Amino acid sequence: MIYQPRIGLEIHAELKTKSKMFCRCLNDPLESHPNINVCPICLAHPGTLPQINSEAVKKVLLLGLALNSEINRFSFFERKNYFYPDLPKGYQISQYQTPLCVGGELPLYLSDSAEIKNKKIKIRRIHLEEDTAKLIHQEKPPATLVDFNRAGVPLMELVTEPVITNGLEARLFAEGLQLLLKELTISDADMEKGEMRVEVNISLSATSSLGTKVEIKNLNSFRSVEKAIDFEIERQKELLERGEKIVQETRGYDEDKNKTYSQRIKEEAEDYRYFPEPDLPPLILYGPDGLFDLKDLERELPELPWQKKERILKLYGLNDQEANLMILEPYFLDYFEKAVSEAKTLVPESQWPQIQKTLYNYLTTDLKGLMMEYKSQINEIRIKPPQFAQLMALILEGKISSRVAKDLLSEMFKTGRSASEIMKEKKLETITDQQILIETVNSVIENNPQAVNDYLNGKESAIQFLVGQSMAKLKGAANPKELEKMLREKLRS
Repeated sequence: MIYQPRIGLEIHAELKTKSKMFCRCLNDPLESHPNINVCPICLAHPGTLPQINSEAVKKVLLLGLALNSEINRFSFFERKNYFYPDLPKGYQISQYQTPLCVGGELPLYLSDSAEIKNKKIKIRRIHLEEDTAKLIHQEKPPATLVDFNRAGVPLMELVTEPVITNGLEARLFAEGLQLLLKELTISDADMEKGEMRVEVNISLSATSSLGTKVEIKNLNSFRSVEKAIDFEIERQKELLERGEKIVQETRGYDEDKNKTYSQRIKEEAEDYRYFPEPDLPPLILYGPDGLFDLKDLERELPELPWQKKERILKLYGLNDQEANLMILEPYFLDYFEKAVSEAKTLVPESQWPQIQKTLYNYLTTDLKGLMMEYKSQINEIRIKPPQFAQLMALILEGKISSRVAKDLLSEMFKTGRSASEIMKEKKLETITDQQILIETVNSVIENNPQAVNDYLNGKESAIQFLVGQSMAKLKGAANPKELEKMLREKLRS
């Protein structure tokens, strides 16, 4: 029997605001000392009254507009009642009946596949709530400590429709949303720091109706999201094929064993006993008496990541994988575009596609390698985009070989000097004097009789050895293709 997986995601992201959601305590995810950014409100002292952080509301609305969601004109906060040590009030201020944003969609634009990247995942809702405190479990002495620095931090929750069909799609959606959150400066969305958390709802069914829903928590990486889903699909399929029932429950994921495990029976929404928060006023989000002008908010939206990717694909002739690398590293993209703009002033228009490709290759391999070696960021390096563009133009013009280009790049990285300065000082410009090239080729043939015999006997790789010897003799200051041509002609004569 064929079982159709139906997967929905619930994604939480801590918002990047100066203060917490309902008080003026500092929202500082980098604070390492426990219980520093706290006050009577976020510690739930009796008699305290919360106040809504309008900046947090605005950030969620921006996300909704970017995803083409419908913005609810009227909204209010509710109490979500449950008891847990990380919840100081005994309830969480959240939203259920009137989320800030309804509907919308996000394309799987980070896929390398044309078919998958155009698939759009529908969104059910985006709402705003407060985060809980952080529990710290220690072994000696055995205890659980509570750090309330995180309690009350603004938390966005996005819920998709159950239209995802496999682990890859779920990972692409989560990665795409993370990039969007960063682009909008809504959240840093660092999964390792718990600033973005992904929960999975998955069911299998042989019919058009949904099967029994299982939730997977404790997914701390995009890889875990993909692997946990793929495992859970197979687990549920085996149970159904044996005629067993799926239990509605919450499961965890063990990354080392690559398997999910049962945690507890899943609560229903009614178990939380939602009711309107009496200490907070309802929100009128737009309109005559509204808090925001949606047109003004739309004008604040930057170029969205999927729009940026399409522009890069059209302008620079990169493939999907290369374009993804650019949009995932904004500083690299900025550097690349500035260098391309400069390079186009240095070479004829007919060479623009070639210099764009050459520039991309050197940027993402050689220059990135130097950055990793010296632990530098692209916005910190001494080589400015115009200098980098000049080096690329020298390569295309045949004035330097690829080996010389690598040496020049290394020297430019260390000193900040231009390629032309270093070439002049070290006499690195490609040798085009035919007499010098002929003398070099003759000398290499004379001094390497074994390689010559190998080539004449059909060993094609021997010619590359002879080219290498010629390049070494000329200290890399020659065109290897020209040397290969001369060597072949000489050996055939």
